[in-house]
This record gives sequence, C-alpha cells and structure tokens, in this order.
Amino acid sequence: QVQLVESGGGLVQPGGPLRLSCAASGSIFSISVMGWYRQAPGKQRVLVASIITGGTEMYADSVKGRFTISRDNANTIYLQMNSVKPEDTGVYYCYMKAGLGVLWDYWGQGTQVTVSS
Repeated sequence: QVQLVESGGGLVQPGGPLRLSCAASGSIFSISVMGWYRQAPGKQRVLVASIITGGTEMYADSVKGRFTISRDNANTIYLQMNSVKPEDTGVYYCYMKAGLGVLWDYWGQGTQVTVSS
C-alpha cells in the first residue's frame, strides 16, 4: 500500500516563508512525477508545482519565482514557499504518479496553508 504524508502547513504572514514536505512510502515502483496541488475554498484543485524523475520542474505562473519544488533520494518532495501571498491560501495536496507499465495516481490527505496577517 502506498502512502503520501504531507507536513509543514500552517499559518504564515504575507511575505513570509513556509516549507511543505511529502514523504512517499510503501510498495512504490518507478515514480514518474511528484508534485503539489492546491485547493482554495470553493475552487477546483489546481497544479502548483511538479517535478519529473530526472529533475525537470514545472510551476504554475502564479508561483514562479516564489516557490521551489525539490526531491531527495528517499521519495520525499518539498515545496519551499517564499514571499507568500493571501491567494496562496488553501489545502495543499501531494501527488504522485507511479507504476510499472500502468501508471497509478496517488494523493496525500492534504495540509492546510493559510496566509494571513
């Protein structure tokens, strides 16, 4: 069974930093991509950042230059959030696509990020 466990969410003031972590565990075969999605109240879940095995990163336009996604060798990804804005508020979900032959989607439970003074 594959699990994604997020941590690091909380309340942060506008302009401040926050770092999210997501650790993947279980029977994981050939990770294709990992990333972060955000779901704001009353809105659809949207992709914030992703990293493909091999290192290619992708960012939503709204976070380019402020957020950085990274991955270590132990199937953990991070989202360094700098200069946060109130519109960054939402539940952040870790996402992973992995498998052999057939790729499966996996999701974490989500971690709340609130940007407010």
